[in-house]
Amino acid sequence: MIRVLVVEDMPTARQLLVGILSADPELEVVGQASDGAEALALVRALRPDAITMDVMMMPVDGIQATAQIMAERPTPIVIVTSLDVNEVTLSMKALAAGALAALPKPRGPGSPGFAEDARRLVTTVKAMSRVALLRRPEAARLAAPPPAAPPEVPRGRVVAVAASTGGPAALQRILARLPAGFPAPVLVVQHIALGFAEGFARWLASAGPLPARVARDGALLEPGVVHVAPDDRHLGVSADGARARVTDEAPVGGFRPSGTPLFRSVAAAYGAGAVGVILSGMGRDGVEGLAELRRAGGRIVAQDAASCAVDGMPGAAQAAGLADAVLAPDAIADRLGLWVRR
Repeated sequence: MIRVLVVEDMPTARQLLVGILSADPELEVVGQASDGAEALALVRALRPDAITMDVMMMPVDGIQATAQIMAERPTPIVIVTSLDVNEVTLSMKALAAGALAALPKPRGPGSPGFAEDARRLVTTVKAMSRVALLRRPEAARLAAPPPAAPPEVPRGRVVAVAASTGGPAALQRILARLPAGFPAPVLVVQHIALGFAEGFARWLASAGPLPARVARDGALLEPGVVHVAPDDRHLGVSADGARARVTDEAPVGGFRPSGTPLFRSVAAAYGAGAVGVILSGMGRDGVEGLAELRRAGGRIVAQDAASCAVDGMPGAAQAAGLADAVLAPDAIADRLGLWVRR
């Protein structure tokens, strides 16, 4: 039985979440909290296996609560929030603080989409409850010294990134450390719930000096601009590498967007000028695409296990012998600065 704590300040929304979760025979709601302070007390007392967390609460909001829980008693946290612009931005901050996933609040039982919303919530809580967490790493450990430049490195001309569970926090650290005027476009596939792509891009833009936007099919790929895969669409590049390509082709390994089409696309267009980055996430999405990027002569860096929330994707890339470097996020940014030069 998976023991769940529900944190939500609105009584009607809290009742809905409790009803959805309690209806599944594998889930037991062991506690309910109306703000972050109460949530922290119940985490200490009940030791739940997973938490659903609202973000906009008083006096202690979901970001503060998530950070405190991850520092004191790490527990898988799923943010459940409305798709209001402000709440999506706060949700991204909660992911950076250590939450594993973000979902929109389920629509009411009378809505045509209620069954799917309920299924997604239950499935996500179950999946996240199985993630083994450590206390949030200290900033000093993450701030690794700049790595030495490998000899005879071809100049990278594009950076392609794939990430899933735990990826937003790592990606934020990387982008915050890249300089303004970074001399290559950055393309990002992040597994995230429908409705969050625009807010995710805005949040990334606020993380550092590089502008970030949701990719549009045919958009020019400008150096120093971050292009984020849109909701439920694959992201790639045109044959000449000059423009973004957004498609609704079939999911790959159950994912759309998927890292594999992105890596395949940049490998075909850029060859040895392609740089692949694979960050925290469950499963092995992107690994097949990285193999093609490797065959084309590109370079690959994987996030190290110690800084990952989930080492599935980068661990699979390492097990396949594809990673040129295995680094913490700050060091990944420094390595990109060495591989991608004017």
